[in-house]
Amino acid sequence: MKYKAKILADRFAALFALWPGVDCVSLNEAALPDTLDPYFALILDVYYSAPIPTAAERAALYGEDTAAFETSSQESKDRFMAGNLPVRIEYKSVQKIEELVAITDTKLDSLWLIKDSGTYVFYRLAQGEILFSRNDWIQTLRKKLLNLKDEFWNQMRAAHESRMEHYLSDLGAALIQEDDFYYLISAAGFVKTACLTLFCINHRFEPSHRAYLKQVMELPVLPESFSAQLENFLRIGPEMTPERKYSLAQLIARGTVSL
Repeated sequence: MKYKAKILADRFAALFALWPGVDCVSLNEAALPDTLDPYFALILDVYYSAPIPTAAERAALYGEDTAAFETSSQESKDRFMAGNLPVRIEYKSVQKIEELVAITDTKLDSLWLIKDSGTYVFYRLAQGEILFSRNDWIQTLRKKLLNLKDEFWNQMRAAHESRMEHYLSDLGAALIQEDDFYYLISAAGFVKTACLTLFCINHRFEPSHRAYLKQVMELPVLPESFSAQLENFLRIGPEMTPERKYSLAQLIARGTVSL
C-alpha cells in the first residue's frame, strides 16, 4: 500500500476508534494497488454493536479535505473524496454479521438465505487488514470461518453448479436463436457461476469481481486445461466465434462437474 493511502486509512481508523459503538475496522484489498490505478479505492468495513453517528454527523467528522459526500438510502455506506482519493466506508452490524456466520456454521437449514448473495461478505470478514479492534470479536469469527463444515461447501457448490448448468443451457439457446444480447448475458453468468463453483470446491470464499480471474487461476484444484480454456473463452477476436466459445463452455462445465 502506498504511504499516502496508509496515512489516510490510519486517520479514519483512529476516528472510528473514538466511537464507543465500533468494535472493529478493517481495510479492503482495493487499497493495495497504486493510488493511480483505476481500481484503487480506500474501502473500510466498520463493524459496530451500538449506535454510531448519523450520516450528517459523519460527514462533518470525516474532515475538511473531504468532498462529494453521499450516503446510501439506509445510511450504511458512505462515499466521498478525501483530497484526490476515493473513499468508501461500509457500516456493518455485528449482530447481522453474527447471524450470517451462524448460518454457515450451526444453521445450515437456513443456508438458502445466503446462496444468492454469495460468500463475498465472509471474504471481506476473513481477509480484511485489521486497523482497529476493540476486542477479540473479529478473531473469534475468523476462527469459525476457517473451520466450516464440508456440508456448507457442498451445498454452496451444488447451488452454484446448478446455476452454471442453467447458464450453459441458456448460452446454447441464445446461440441457436442468434440472440447476441442474451448470449452475452448468459456468457457472463456462466463464467461467474463456474468460478463460484470452483471456489466452493476449493473451500475458498469468493473475492471481489476484480479479483476473480487471478484468484480462480491460482486455486489448487482445477479441471484439466481449465486455465487455457478460460483464457480462450475470454479472448476477443474473429477466430473466437460464438460456436467455439460455447464448445469451450461445455468443456469447462464438464470438467468442473467432474471434480
